[in-house]
Amino acid sequence: MSAIPSLISRRGAIYRGCTLSRPLRKGGFLLFSLRILFALFVSALSFPLLSSAQQPQLNIAAAADLKFAMTDLAAAYEKQSGVKLNLTFGSSGNFFAQIQNGAPFDIFFSADSDYPHKLNLAGLVLPSSADAYAIGKLVLWSPAANLNPEKSGWQSLLDPSVKKIAIANPDHAPYGRAAIEAIKNSGLYERVKDKLVFGDNIGQTAQFVQSGNAQIGILAESLILSPSFGPGHSWKIPQQQYTPLIQSVVALKSSAHKDTALAFLAWIKTPPAQAVFQKYGFSKSADDPHYIPR
Repeated sequence: MSAIPSLISRRGAIYRGCTLSRPLRKGGFLLFSLRILFALFVSALSFPLLSSAQQPQLNIAAAADLKFAMTDLAAAYEKQSGVKLNLTFGSSGNFFAQIQNGAPFDIFFSADSDYPHKLNLAGLVLPSSADAYAIGKLVLWSPAANLNPEKSGWQSLLDPSVKKIAIANPDHAPYGRAAIEAIKNSGLYERVKDKLVFGDNIGQTAQFVQSGNAQIGILAESLILSPSFGPGHSWKIPQQQYTPLIQSVVALKSSAHKDTALAFLAWIKTPPAQAVFQKYGFSKSADDPHYIPR
């Protein structure tokens, strides 16, 4: 209360630039003081809201095969660091185009290493931030009771009940390109190519098969390992039949939160984060000698 009288004179008062035309009486002074206290109280209440609005945030573009793994990682990191991670899932090729056109992402997790490498060549990547974080795997999966890829392997595609085979669009989805390569190496491409239907990304491809719009599909193992994915039969496609899906991540030069982004990328290399990737079927990137773009 000592600060309040200092703003008031006997002949007039100045409060935040306003001059009172006459001295305050005893009752008026009390009312005036209560108003100031109320204003200070309201201001104090606003501080938590301001603090919440200023919570550090990162906008992350992540390949659709990371839907379950990245959701788990984000929950763990937010709890540990207080940084809010805003996740957007889609095809790597579409994100590549969006980032080239100025999409406001801080970090890009690709399902391959080619798109991050191209962004790096274009000067859009924070120096030395590009790195491989995991290696993805393909599976043949079907929810149908009469189809069991685990027993029949590639021959499941030739079953008379199979009218449609779902894969991700190879034009912009790395898992789609790997699926085409694997089918060709199986020797069955010419026999099944007319049955292929394309999802915009590997997540949509999985939905095609889950919904019955396709009887079988070539999916990311990381998706079918989620408890929420639903029952079905799967077969791991031999990794010798497709180019390894070495998945890389970059922090973007346009990010307004570069230090926060780099701190998160450092965290995903820690054992707890790597354990989440392995839970969803990813291999450690260090296990593969392929070139990692920087």
